[in-house]
Amino acid sequence: MGVISGTGKAGGILRVFSLLAFLFIAAGCAQQNWASDAEIEAARYQHGGTPELMLVTIVHNDTGRGDHSALFINGSERVVFDPAGSWTLDTIPIRNDVHFGMTPIAGASYFASHVRDTHHAVVQRLEVAADVAEQAIALALQTGPVPPARCAAATSSVLRQLPPTQGLRGSMFPHSLMREFAEFPGVQTIELHRDSPTFQNDILAVQQSL
Repeated sequence: MGVISGTGKAGGILRVFSLLAFLFIAAGCAQQNWASDAEIEAARYQHGGTPELMLVTIVHNDTGRGDHSALFINGSERVVFDPAGSWTLDTIPIRNDVHFGMTPIAGASYFASHVRDTHHAVVQRLEVAADVAEQAIALALQTGPVPPARCAAATSSVLRQLPPTQGLRGSMFPHSLMREFAEFPGVQTIELHRDSPTFQNDILAVQQSL
C-alpha cells in the first residue's frame, strides 16, 4: 500500500494501474445471463395496448434515496430492463439484463419483491411511438450486463438515445433520474406502497394499458 500511495511518476503510474484493475474487477462483477433464442421465443409476451416506457424507481421510505432504477418497455412484446438487478423468476428468461415474457404475473412478482416495509416504488409511464419502444428494447439488449451501482447510469444511457427523452442529462443516482424524467410532457406517475390498502390494485393498475 505504501508503494501505491507514493509520489512522483512511478506512484502515478501505479495509481493508474490500480484504478484500471478496480474497473476491470467491477466490470467482471456484472452477471452474465444469456438465455437461448428458443427460451426467449417461448416466453415472449405481447401485452397489447399503447407502446410505453415505464421508469421504475425503488425509493427508501426514510431517506428518500433512490436505491434502484429499472425500465419496463411495452412494444411488440413486454420486457423489463433491470440493470444490475437481483430479481429473477424461474419462468422468465434473461439476456444480459433484459427480462423477457413480462406477463402481469411476472410484473406483479417484480413489484412485490421490491416494494417492502422499507421501500416504495415510483412508477412513471410515458406513451411512445411503436418504433421508439422497439428501439428501446434494442438499446437495452445492446447495453450488456451492467455492473453494480450502475443501474441509473445504464437506464439513462438508453433513455438519452430515444426521441422523446433525448434531452435527458442522465445521472448515476436513481432519484435524480426519476426527478428529471418527471419533467417530460405526458409522464404519468403512481406510487406503490406496501402499507397502502389499495396496494394489490395499484400493482394491477400499473400493468394495464395507458
